[in-house]
Amino acid sequence: MTFPAMPKSVLQFFSASQKGDADAWADAFEEGAVFHDPVGSKPIEGREAIRAFIKSVIPNFDPFLGLTPLEVHTVGTSVAVSWHGAAVARNGKPVNWSGINVYELGESGLIREAKAYFNHAVFEAQL
Repeated sequence: MTFPAMPKSVLQFFSASQKGDADAWADAFEEGAVFHDPVGSKPIEGREAIRAFIKSVIPNFDPFLGLTPLEVHTVGTSVAVSWHGAAVARNGKPVNWSGINVYELGESGLIREAKAYFNHAVFEAQL
């Protein structure tokens, strides 16, 4: 599947998720970035905390297939992306979820803030 066009750091966010590359995924964020995953949960603050969070999630799946962007809307430094995610839990159960992420990019072009809108209860119920 070909990804829709999007700013480089947002493309890195999605492509790294599909590769299961926690370092490249986290490197799409600025040093002091904030990640709301999902919105309503305690924000993850700072690139290293985001990296640790991602590294804590990926090993729970075999494989973690990542997030696939479907539509992208960019206005200035704001980017909204609808996506779907897929993985297989360690117990063999398929896990599918979807949502919309909203990104604010900093002057560097990296992600300054990311807000993930998805139903975490639906995600958890599949595990």
